[in-house]
Amino acid sequence: MTSENEQTLGQLSLAERLASVQSGISDALVKSGRTGADITTIVVTKFHPAALVEELYDLGVRDVGENRHQEASAKAAELARLTDLNWHFVGQLQSKKARQVRQYASVVHSVDRPALVTALDAAGEGVPPLPCFVQVNLTEDAARGGVEPAALEPLVEQVLEARSLELLGVMAVAPLGEDPREAFARLRSYSERVVALQPAASRISAGMSHDYREALLEGATHLRIGTAITGIRPTHG
Repeated sequence: MTSENEQTLGQLSLAERLASVQSGISDALVKSGRTGADITTIVVTKFHPAALVEELYDLGVRDVGENRHQEASAKAAELARLTDLNWHFVGQLQSKKARQVRQYASVVHSVDRPALVTALDAAGEGVPPLPCFVQVNLTEDAARGGVEPAALEPLVEQVLEARSLELLGVMAVAPLGEDPREAFARLRSYSERVVALQPAASRISAGMSHDYREALLEGATHLRIGTAITGIRPTHG
Protein backbone atom coordinates (compact mmCIF):
# COMPACT_ATOMS: atom_id res chain seq x y z
CA MET A 1 0.00 0.00 0.00
CA THR A 2 1.44 3.37 -0.95
CA SER A 3 2.20 6.09 1.54
CA GLU A 4 -0.47 8.21 -0.16
CA ASN A 5 -3.05 5.51 0.50
CA GLU A 6 -1.82 5.21 4.06
CA GLN A 7 -2.28 8.93 4.55
CA THR A 8 -5.81 8.75 3.14
CA LEU A 9 -6.69 5.85 5.43
CA GLY A 10 -5.37 7.76 8.41
CA GLN A 11 -7.62 10.72 7.64
CA LEU A 12 -10.79 8.64 7.68
CA SER A 13 -12.64 7.34 10.70
CA LEU A 14 -13.27 3.64 11.19
CA ALA A 15 -16.91 4.15 10.23
CA GLU A 16 -15.89 6.00 7.06
CA ARG A 17 -13.43 3.29 6.03
CA LEU A 18 -16.05 0.61 6.62
CA ALA A 19 -18.62 2.54 4.59
CA SER A 20 -16.10 3.07 1.78
CA VAL A 21 -15.41 -0.67 1.50
CA GLN A 22 -19.12 -1.47 1.67
CA SER A 23 -19.65 0.95 -1.22
CA GLY A 24 -16.84 -0.70 -3.18
CA ILE A 25 -18.40 -4.10 -2.61
CA SER A 26 -21.77 -2.84 -3.82
CA ASP A 27 -20.21 -1.40 -6.98
CA ALA A 28 -18.39 -4.66 -7.74
CA LEU A 29 -21.56 -6.65 -7.19
CA VAL A 30 -23.46 -4.46 -9.62
CA LYS A 31 -20.69 -4.97 -12.18
CA SER A 32 -20.82 -8.75 -11.69
CA GLY A 33 -24.62 -8.92 -11.78
CA ARG A 34 -24.85 -10.31 -8.24
CA THR A 35 -27.20 -9.30 -5.44
CA GLY A 36 -24.82 -9.62 -2.51
CA ALA A 37 -27.15 -11.81 -0.49
CA ASP A 38 -24.43 -14.44 -0.17
CA ILE A 39 -21.57 -12.08 0.73
CA THR A 40 -19.81 -12.24 4.11
CA THR A 41 -17.32 -9.46 4.81
CA ILE A 42 -14.75 -10.53 7.38
CA VAL A 43 -12.77 -7.68 8.93
CA VAL A 44 -9.24 -8.93 9.61
CA THR A 45 -8.12 -7.35 12.87
CA LYS A 46 -4.65 -8.83 13.40
CA PHE A 47 -2.32 -6.69 15.54
CA HIS A 48 -5.22 -4.40 16.46
CA PRO A 49 -6.51 -4.37 20.06
CA ALA A 50 -9.78 -5.91 21.19
CA ALA A 51 -11.09 -2.36 21.60
CA LEU A 52 -11.09 -1.96 17.81
CA VAL A 53 -13.11 -5.16 17.47
CA GLU A 54 -15.61 -3.65 19.91
CA GLU A 55 -15.83 -0.51 17.78
CA LEU A 56 -16.45 -2.63 14.71
CA TYR A 57 -19.13 -4.55 16.58
CA ASP A 58 -20.87 -1.28 17.45
CA LEU A 59 -20.81 -0.43 13.73
CA GLY A 60 -22.64 -3.65 12.93
CA VAL A 61 -19.72 -5.95 12.08
CA ARG A 62 -20.30 -9.54 13.19
CA ASP A 63 -17.47 -11.34 11.38
CA VAL A 64 -13.82 -10.71 12.26
CA GLY A 65 -10.69 -12.55 11.22
CA GLU A 66 -7.40 -13.41 12.88
CA ASN A 67 -4.38 -15.31 11.58
CA ARG A 68 -2.45 -16.08 14.77
CA HIS A 69 -3.87 -18.41 17.40
CA GLN A 70 -2.39 -16.70 20.47
CA GLU A 71 -3.76 -13.30 19.49
CA ALA A 72 -7.12 -14.66 18.36
CA SER A 73 -7.61 -16.68 21.53
CA ALA A 74 -6.87 -13.68 23.77
CA LYS A 75 -9.27 -11.38 21.92
CA ALA A 76 -12.02 -13.98 21.79
CA ALA A 77 -11.72 -14.49 25.53
CA GLU A 78 -11.75 -10.75 26.24
CA LEU A 79 -14.84 -10.26 24.08
CA ALA A 80 -16.67 -13.44 25.03
CA ARG A 81 -19.70 -11.37 26.08
CA LEU A 82 -20.30 -10.55 22.39
CA THR A 83 -21.94 -13.90 21.80
CA ASP A 84 -23.01 -13.23 18.21
CA LEU A 85 -19.51 -12.24 17.06
CA ASN A 86 -18.03 -14.79 14.65
CA TRP A 87 -14.29 -15.43 14.78
CA HIS A 88 -12.76 -16.58 11.48
CA PHE A 89 -9.32 -18.16 11.63
CA VAL A 90 -7.66 -17.19 8.35
CA GLY A 91 -3.94 -17.94 8.89
CA GLN A 92 -1.76 -21.01 8.69
CA LEU A 93 -2.73 -23.41 11.46
CA GLN A 94 -0.48 -25.89 13.22
CA SER A 95 -2.11 -29.27 13.75
CA LYS A 96 -1.16 -29.19 17.44
CA LYS A 97 -3.25 -26.02 17.86
CA ALA A 98 -6.39 -27.53 16.32
CA ARG A 99 -8.14 -28.32 19.59
CA GLN A 100 -7.49 -24.85 21.00
CA VAL A 101 -8.63 -23.08 17.84
CA ARG A 102 -11.88 -25.03 17.82
CA GLN A 103 -12.71 -23.54 21.21
CA TYR A 104 -13.37 -20.08 19.71
CA ALA A 105 -13.32 -20.25 15.91
CA SER A 106 -16.63 -20.07 14.10
CA VAL A 107 -14.94 -20.86 10.78
CA VAL A 108 -11.44 -22.02 9.75
CA HIS A 109 -10.38 -20.82 6.29
CA SER A 110 -6.98 -22.50 6.01
CA VAL A 111 -7.42 -26.28 5.93
CA ASP A 112 -4.56 -27.30 3.63
CA ARG A 113 -3.27 -30.78 4.50
CA PRO A 114 -4.48 -34.21 5.66
CA ALA A 115 -2.86 -33.98 9.11
CA LEU A 116 -4.77 -30.80 9.90
CA VAL A 117 -8.07 -32.36 8.82
CA THR A 118 -7.38 -35.28 11.14
CA ALA A 119 -6.49 -32.99 14.05
CA LEU A 120 -9.50 -30.71 13.62
CA ASP A 121 -11.85 -33.67 13.29
CA ALA A 122 -10.46 -35.41 16.36
CA ALA A 123 -10.88 -32.19 18.37
CA GLY A 124 -14.56 -31.94 17.51
CA GLU A 125 -16.06 -34.94 19.20
CA GLY A 126 -19.38 -34.11 20.81
CA VAL A 127 -19.64 -30.55 19.46
CA PRO A 128 -21.36 -29.10 16.37
CA PRO A 129 -19.46 -29.47 13.07
CA LEU A 130 -16.88 -26.76 12.37
CA PRO A 131 -17.41 -24.91 9.07
CA CYS A 132 -14.19 -24.73 7.08
CA PHE A 133 -12.62 -23.92 3.74
CA VAL A 134 -9.92 -25.88 1.93
CA GLN A 135 -7.09 -23.49 1.07
CA VAL A 136 -5.62 -23.87 -2.42
CA ASN A 137 -2.11 -22.74 -3.34
CA LEU A 138 -2.31 -20.49 -6.41
CA THR A 139 1.48 -20.10 -6.69
CA GLU A 140 4.30 -22.29 -7.98
CA ASP A 141 5.90 -22.17 -4.52
CA ALA A 142 5.10 -25.37 -2.64
CA ALA A 143 6.15 -23.68 0.61
CA ARG A 144 3.22 -21.27 0.45
CA GLY A 145 0.04 -22.13 2.30
CA GLY A 146 -2.57 -24.22 0.55
CA VAL A 147 -2.97 -27.62 -1.01
CA GLU A 148 -1.54 -28.11 -4.50
CA PRO A 149 -4.36 -28.17 -7.07
CA ALA A 150 -3.42 -31.70 -8.12
CA ALA A 151 -4.12 -32.90 -4.56
CA LEU A 152 -7.36 -30.95 -4.10
CA GLU A 153 -9.91 -33.75 -4.54
CA PRO A 154 -8.32 -36.20 -2.07
CA LEU A 155 -8.18 -33.50 0.62
CA VAL A 156 -11.75 -32.44 -0.07
CA GLU A 157 -12.91 -36.04 0.20
CA GLN A 158 -11.15 -36.35 3.56
CA VAL A 159 -12.94 -33.24 4.85
CA LEU A 160 -16.27 -34.56 3.60
CA GLU A 161 -15.68 -37.84 5.42
CA ALA A 162 -14.78 -36.07 8.69
CA ARG A 163 -17.63 -36.30 11.19
CA SER A 164 -17.03 -32.94 12.87
CA LEU A 165 -16.22 -30.73 9.87
CA GLU A 166 -18.52 -28.97 7.42
CA LEU A 167 -16.93 -28.01 4.11
CA LEU A 168 -18.00 -24.55 2.91
CA GLY A 169 -15.77 -24.35 -0.16
CA VAL A 170 -12.33 -23.13 -1.22
CA MET A 171 -10.04 -20.32 -0.08
CA ALA A 172 -6.95 -18.73 -1.61
CA VAL A 173 -4.67 -15.70 -1.61
CA ALA A 174 -3.83 -14.15 -4.99
CA PRO A 175 -0.08 -14.33 -5.72
CA LEU A 176 1.87 -11.09 -5.64
CA GLY A 177 2.82 -9.82 -9.07
CA GLU A 178 -0.05 -11.55 -10.87
CA ASP A 179 -3.30 -10.09 -12.13
CA PRO A 180 -5.63 -11.01 -9.25
CA ARG A 181 -8.58 -11.49 -11.61
CA GLU A 182 -6.67 -14.25 -13.41
CA ALA A 183 -5.69 -15.89 -10.12
CA PHE A 184 -9.26 -15.81 -8.84
CA ALA A 185 -10.50 -17.23 -12.14
CA ARG A 186 -8.30 -20.28 -11.45
CA LEU A 187 -9.74 -20.48 -7.96
CA ARG A 188 -13.22 -20.42 -9.42
CA SER A 189 -12.32 -23.42 -11.57
CA TYR A 190 -11.07 -25.25 -8.47
CA SER A 191 -14.34 -24.37 -6.76
CA GLU A 192 -16.20 -26.06 -9.59
CA ARG A 193 -14.16 -29.22 -8.98
CA VAL A 194 -15.15 -29.17 -5.31
CA VAL A 195 -18.82 -28.57 -6.13
CA ALA A 196 -18.70 -31.66 -8.35
CA LEU A 197 -17.90 -33.66 -5.21
CA GLN A 198 -20.20 -31.76 -2.86
CA PRO A 199 -22.74 -29.34 -4.40
CA ALA A 200 -23.27 -27.56 -1.07
CA ALA A 201 -19.57 -26.59 -0.82
CA SER A 202 -19.88 -23.71 -3.27
CA ARG A 203 -18.50 -20.80 -1.25
CA ILE A 204 -15.28 -19.02 -2.17
CA SER A 205 -13.13 -17.20 0.40
CA ALA A 206 -11.03 -14.73 -1.57
CA GLY A 207 -10.21 -11.07 -1.82
CA MET A 208 -8.42 -8.71 0.53
CA SER A 209 -8.09 -4.94 0.81
CA HIS A 210 -6.37 -4.49 -2.56
CA ASP A 211 -8.18 -7.11 -4.66
CA TYR A 212 -11.64 -7.76 -3.25
CA ARG A 213 -13.31 -6.24 -6.31
CA GLU A 214 -11.59 -8.73 -8.63
CA ALA A 215 -12.49 -11.55 -6.24
CA LEU A 216 -16.16 -10.58 -6.32
CA LEU A 217 -16.11 -10.58 -10.12
CA GLU A 218 -14.94 -14.21 -9.96
CA GLY A 219 -17.60 -15.36 -7.53
CA ALA A 220 -16.11 -14.74 -4.07
CA THR A 221 -18.61 -15.07 -1.24
CA HIS A 222 -16.32 -14.44 1.76
CA LEU A 223 -14.02 -11.40 1.70
CA ARG A 224 -11.10 -11.07 4.15
CA ILE A 225 -10.48 -7.32 4.40
CA GLY A 226 -8.01 -5.74 6.81
CA THR A 227 -6.29 -2.38 6.42
CA ALA A 228 -8.87 -0.86 4.05
CA ILE A 229 -11.26 -0.98 7.01
CA THR A 230 -9.08 -1.10 10.14
CA GLY A 231 -6.43 1.35 8.97
CA ILE A 232 -2.70 0.75 9.09
CA ARG A 233 -1.80 -2.01 11.51
CA PRO A 234 0.06 -1.07 14.70
CA THR A 235 3.70 -2.03 14.92
CA HIS A 236 4.29 -5.22 16.83
CA GLY A 237 7.11 -7.10 18.41
